[in-house]
Amino acid sequence: MLSLDKLELNQTGNIRKIKCSGILERRLLDLGLVKDTPITAIFRSPLGDPTAYEFRGSIIAIRKDEAKNIYVKKASDNK
Repeated sequence: MLSLDKLELNQTGNIRKIKCSGILERRLLDLGLVKDTPITAIFRSPLGDPTAYEFRGSIIAIRKDEAKNIYVKKASDNK
């Protein structure tokens, strides 16, 4: 497993764990970031933060500090 901020551009991973609490956790869950959801890093801002991710037909930008709390398993590792 690796944290979401380590996912390379155009690489897909499946969410395994979200390690945060409170409002941030609720917001991520409400957006649909739940276990086994495929997520792809599609764009990184010129300064490297935030990164845009595509999942469930939506695109959202997540800051590196928040992405460090989301753990994924690369899609190629799931076989």
